[in-house]
Amino acid sequence: MDAVAPIPQSAGQATLGQAIAESRRVLGQAGIESAEQEALWIVQHVLRLPAHHVVIDRDRLLASTELADVKGLIQRRVGREPLQYILGTQEFCGLEFHVNPAVLIPRPETELLVEYVAQRISSEQPATIVDVCTGSGCIAVAIARQRPRARLIATDLSSRSLDVARQNAARHSVGERMIWLEGNLLGALAGQRLEGQVEVIVSNPPYIAEADWATLQPEVRLFEPRGALVAGPKGTELHERLLQEASRYLSPGGALILEIGTGQARAIRQIVEQISGYRFHRLVYDEAGLERVVIVERAGG
Repeated sequence: MDAVAPIPQSAGQATLGQAIAESRRVLGQAGIESAEQEALWIVQHVLRLPAHHVVIDRDRLLASTELADVKGLIQRRVGREPLQYILGTQEFCGLEFHVNPAVLIPRPETELLVEYVAQRISSEQPATIVDVCTGSGCIAVAIARQRPRARLIATDLSSRSLDVARQNAARHSVGERMIWLEGNLLGALAGQRLEGQVEVIVSNPPYIAEADWATLQPEVRLFEPRGALVAGPKGTELHERLLQEASRYLSPGGALILEIGTGQARAIRQIVEQISGYRFHRLVYDEAGLERVVIVERAGG
C-alpha cells in the first residue's frame, strides 16, 4: 500500500487509508507485534467492510463518529485488551464464536480436543459426550456440528460463561441438542442418571500454576478470567479431580480427553497410575511440539 499522509492531531476527519495508517502507527508504537493486520481488522470492524473494500475505498472519507470509534478501539488495544474481546469474536474449528471477558478466548491448539473426540465417535453414533469447563462452548458446539447424532452436555461453574455458550450454540444451530448444566466440574451431573453412560468426557480445564500467573502476557493476565486459567499451586489440581470423578460416569472403554500444560504429562500419568480403573492411552503434541492433550480410558472396554 502506498504511503498515506497521517491524520493531523486536531483533525476531525480522515480517509480510510489515513485511519488505517494512523492506527498502525499507534499500535506499533505500543509494541503490538501484528500492528498492521490488527489495524486493518479494527477499521473493518467499525466500518463493517469486507477486506477487499479496504483497498478499493481507501480514499473514502470517514464520518467523525466512525473515526472516533476507530480511535476508541485502538486505544483499548493499546491498553493490551485482547483483540478478540474488542471485536467480540474468535474463530475456532472454522466457526466464528462470540467471546467476551466472561470466557476464555479459544486457542487454536484446543482444536486438538475436538479432533480426538471426533476420532473416537463416528458421525452415525448416538453417543453421549460431556464437555466440562465449557466456557464459550466452542468445544461442545464444534463437536455437535461434526457429530450430528451425539448428545452434548456442557458444564461450567459460571452462569455468565453458560450464557455465552448458549448464544454460540444458537448461532450455529445446535442449541436444541445441547444440555447446559451449571456446577463444579462433574458435580454438575448429579441427578442426571448418567452413571456409566458417557462415551467421552472432554475438558480444557484451568491448568496454570499460581506461581506462573504473573509471567503471563498482559492480554491474558489483565483481561481473561483468572478462574478459567489458574488451577492451584501445581496446575494439575483439576485434572486430578476430573480423573477421580470421571470413572463414575464413563462407560467401559470410555475416554477422558484433557488439555494440559507443558511439562504436566508425567504428573498426570502418575495420577492415572494411582487411581484404579484407568489406562493411560495417549499423549498428543501440538504443532509446536508441546505436550497438549492426554487421553485416558476407563478399563473394561
